[in-house]
Amino acid sequence: MFGRLAAFLVRRRRRVLLGAVVAFLVAGALGGNVASRLSQGGFDDPGSESWKADHVLEKTFDQGDPQVVLLVETTKKGTTVDDPAIADYGRQLTERLGAERGVVQSQSYWTLGAPPLKSADGTKALVLARLSGSQDDVAERIKTLAPAFDLAPAETGAAAVSVRVSGFAEIFHEVGHQIEKDLARAEMIAFPITLVLLVLVFGSVVAASLPLVIGLLAIVAAFLSLSVIAGLTEVSIFALNLVTAMGLGLAIDYSLFIVSRFREELRHGHAVDDAVIRTVQTAGRTVAFSALTVAVSLAALLIFPLAFLRSFAYAGISVVVMAAAGAVIVLPALLAALGTRVDKWVVFRRHPKEVGEGFWHRVAMVVMRRPIPVATAAILLLAVLGGPFLHIRFTLPDDRVMPASAPARQVMDEIRASFPSQEAYPNTVVATGVDPTARAGDVAGYATRLSQLPNAARVDSAAGSFIDGKLVLPPGSLHERFVSRDATWLSVVPAVEPMSKDGEALVKAIRATPAPFAVKVGGSAAMLVDEKASLFGMIPWAMLIIALSTFVLLFLMFGSVLVPVKALVLNVLSLSATFGAMVWIFQEGHLSRALDFTAIGALDTTTPILMFCIAFGLSMDYEVFLLSRIKEEWDASGDNVRSVAVGLEHTGRIVTAAAALLAVVFLAFATSRITFIKLFGIGLTMAVVMDATVIRATLVPAFMRLAGRANWWAPGPLRRVYERWGIHEHVDLETSAAVAGEGTTEGLHEPVSV
Repeated sequence: MFGRLAAFLVRRRRRVLLGAVVAFLVAGALGGNVASRLSQGGFDDPGSESWKADHVLEKTFDQGDPQVVLLVETTKKGTTVDDPAIADYGRQLTERLGAERGVVQSQSYWTLGAPPLKSADGTKALVLARLSGSQDDVAERIKTLAPAFDLAPAETGAAAVSVRVSGFAEIFHEVGHQIEKDLARAEMIAFPITLVLLVLVFGSVVAASLPLVIGLLAIVAAFLSLSVIAGLTEVSIFALNLVTAMGLGLAIDYSLFIVSRFREELRHGHAVDDAVIRTVQTAGRTVAFSALTVAVSLAALLIFPLAFLRSFAYAGISVVVMAAAGAVIVLPALLAALGTRVDKWVVFRRHPKEVGEGFWHRVAMVVMRRPIPVATAAILLLAVLGGPFLHIRFTLPDDRVMPASAPARQVMDEIRASFPSQEAYPNTVVATGVDPTARAGDVAGYATRLSQLPNAARVDSAAGSFIDGKLVLPPGSLHERFVSRDATWLSVVPAVEPMSKDGEALVKAIRATPAPFAVKVGGSAAMLVDEKASLFGMIPWAMLIIALSTFVLLFLMFGSVLVPVKALVLNVLSLSATFGAMVWIFQEGHLSRALDFTAIGALDTTTPILMFCIAFGLSMDYEVFLLSRIKEEWDASGDNVRSVAVGLEHTGRIVTAAAALLAVVFLAFATSRITFIKLFGIGLTMAVVMDATVIRATLVPAFMRLAGRANWWAPGPLRRVYERWGIHEHVDLETSAAVAGEGTTEGLHEPVSV
């Protein structure tokens, strides 16, 4: 199949290249504005109890968590928010905010008379507002609303008062704006460094530019794909980050492999057309099925209920397919057109060493002479790095993902320090099919019990407000919002950080408290509890999908049972070490000062899942690159030791270079000032580097040395399946046995030395 494809590409090189140029222009024209079609939301699970409770609250009562928080602060010494002039201004400010377009609810300390909305020292008070519409509508509205209400003392009309804006909407806006700036900077960093490194790898400006050309083509084509998908389902705008990072990274990986093999074939004396055909038959085949393993890993994200995670599957699969298509179709046509000019504008010349003399050959031989001690040391290292992973904790991102200098973050830090409760993030308890007037006694009793729960600051209900089991405010006009003809709800204000272990415990305690009628619990803390339960319930299924799919693909490619099992085990071991390091760095905060972030004792729930699927796919990428060359040598020589050594020698430099270039891309993203983007960049960098060094340089050769001929074993029935359905591509390759000589495996035909 790949031979026929290569022959077609060689014959029709000009038409293929012209088609690629036209496709690039069309994709740029139609997909260039993809960001305008993507969603700001996608973080909710429509099947969860918290989502259903919040949905009822909004539709039945026109209520919900406030998305806008105004911190009103007195600036004149000796004044408080209860001073008549300031109280007057506070009520006017609340009314003015409520009259703004899109604001459906506006309340404050002065309109509710709620003491928790006033700071302990009396110099600050809160105004809370809710916006109508979807998350996209909210994100758009806050762009003009926040500047209008972020007022210095001279602008307020009351010289003794300042007003600052925060809340979910403004936090989300500032995070998005910061990420946009960070990504632009990351691209400015990654592209020039990548080009320089590519020149160092290839020694030629023309050859070095080819991966960037394929990367640009893959990114633009993936943008068009996302535009089409966004017309069918919700796609998160954050998925664009993955398109840029993986589009460049994978295009570099695949192009390195293709171009390196093409130049190798030219060195062996093959004509340009023959070199292209042989390159596609070998490296092209490997790239195609390597891309398939990456796509399978990302496809596991499709089973999760959050549109946010599914969006990364859409983006990732799109860019993987486009990068592979560019490397297997467009790049060979380009190489056929360039021919020996691929080495034009040579910066320096590297003279490849004879087979059996390279650095990676020597590394493989050293490892295979002492496979057990080397493997034991590597496994112990990975186990130590992975130890902290056993203590991983999860949360939802809040304002603390931003730097301490961010305005919305500063407001929330002051609220945490100065106010006794978390008024902006109440737990909502919703009951339908209940007449709150007829069952006022039941409502009061239930509210009393809820107010006695640990970490509950106050409970507001149709029966009044309760603190520590006591009625502190009888039902009145402020409690009318809890009443509907056949439904009611209660607000349980937490006394602790909602996105914390104590906040989760309060949600669970509310759900465990006996209620006189059927209830559903919502709010941000409940959303965290439900999201964790939902995501963690799907993780085993996602891992099973990845494991089975990867096993099948590797078996069909190599005809072995042991090789896929080994690949899965080593990948899990490598990723456990990576996640252990992430817990140590980001959750426990050991490098928080050096990396400039705030550690909150937990990691964002979605980022590790996303990292696992991406990193697993990239690990399999390198696994396929290495194993394909080892299998090629094994089929030619039947010598296990030599095939491992020569396979690692041929791919070691390429995989190391690809990993270094991909690490540059991810490290550029790690310069972000947003914690979860920093985690994403550093985590994937560690995963890629660890996989390309510890795993490929030590554990793979050690394992394959110990397994011997069993590496390529399969039971009879599966062998027949492989012979009939396996991925075969016969290529008449010259082996390097004659060049390597008998000395390359000297001493390794004896029993393994421990």
